[in-house]
Amino acid sequence: MSKIKIGLFGFGVVGRGIYEVLLKSKNANAEIVKICIADINKPRTLDASIFTDRADDILDDPEIDLVVEVINDADAAYRIVKKALCSGKDVVSGSKTMLAFHLEEFIEIQKRCGSALLYDASSCGSIPVIRNLEEYYDNDLLLEVKGILNGSSNYILSRVFDHSMPYETALRQAQELGFAESDPSFDIDGLDALFKLVIITVHAIGAYVHPDRIFTYGISSIHESDIRYAREKNVKIKLVAQVAKISESDFTMFVMPEFVPPSRYIYSVDDEYNGVVIRGECYDRQFMFGKGAGSLPTASSILSDIMARQHRYRYEYKKLHFQDKPSYTTDVRLKIYVRYSETDIPSLLHFLSVDEQYVSKESRYLIGEILLSELMAKRDALRGKDVFIANIPTFFTDLD
Repeated sequence: MSKIKIGLFGFGVVGRGIYEVLLKSKNANAEIVKICIADINKPRTLDASIFTDRADDILDDPEIDLVVEVINDADAAYRIVKKALCSGKDVVSGSKTMLAFHLEEFIEIQKRCGSALLYDASSCGSIPVIRNLEEYYDNDLLLEVKGILNGSSNYILSRVFDHSMPYETALRQAQELGFAESDPSFDIDGLDALFKLVIITVHAIGAYVHPDRIFTYGISSIHESDIRYAREKNVKIKLVAQVAKISESDFTMFVMPEFVPPSRYIYSVDDEYNGVVIRGECYDRQFMFGKGAGSLPTASSILSDIMARQHRYRYEYKKLHFQDKPSYTTDVRLKIYVRYSETDIPSLLHFLSVDEQYVSKESRYLIGEILLSELMAKRDALRGKDVFIANIPTFFTDLD
């Protein structure tokens, strides 16, 4: 088997990790021959001849077999991946944002051009969620995939609930340790988890749903009163993404903080770790746990995809070809907790029923049933800092 020649886009934390992991792997049978970077004048420890700032030096090189893309610019990543696939080059990508918006197009390009795109690293770092859904759960018995898909927000909430740290202090510590960016909104507003969920759903359900159609709510407005309420109820608050088949004909998906009791697997997923629960009709629950981000965990997943391409592995997108696929719906009843102060939640939201209502000088909250479509319709009005929403799980509780 001839050695795979790789053109690498990006040499930041993950790019350097890929280079390091390939050097450590004795059986990888692959080498990086060219690295495209944004700043060609930045001092590097490697031989300068391996670097370029021209994408076409990789994309137009007939000797490069595989393009590995790990850059932060989603628009640039899209252009690189599309040109590579259209020219017949295989691609391994870790760009969740780019994939979430363009995966449907890339599936068609792969069919047309015969090239392959692998991206396990985009959706939970070292946890092989995509390939497991493709190979082991390649049937219509799957009911639900849910879990903690973002390590930064989970680290913050772990500091809050396990170490009694104030939220702002936990956020600052996450930034100092490199788990959260100086602008942490991508993580704490749920966007990172959302984009991963979009990708996972293609392989779990066989349907692509555009990110704009999915209700997403983060933890940026969490308040001490929410934390105190959760502790009183002996639960933790986790930022949870889930896709659930609610009938033979329908499925739904959303990203929201959730009250998680000790009986749930994800209750014990702490710090920067991710945890994914896969539930099916005949196999109950399966649980996968591991580091969801970071240089070497992500690089190890990239290496797995590189070696898979050596054996001509590609995603078959089997569920996209099922005849009776369920349809996406937001016509779903949820039970939620809403804490608010200035925003007039009782007037803003139409609850189907109210189970509990509390009013004090400090804050107010409602617990009741509501349609997910109602949350979608009012989502812009729910972005105020005085509002916090958490899901109280109702799906499949009879199976737990």
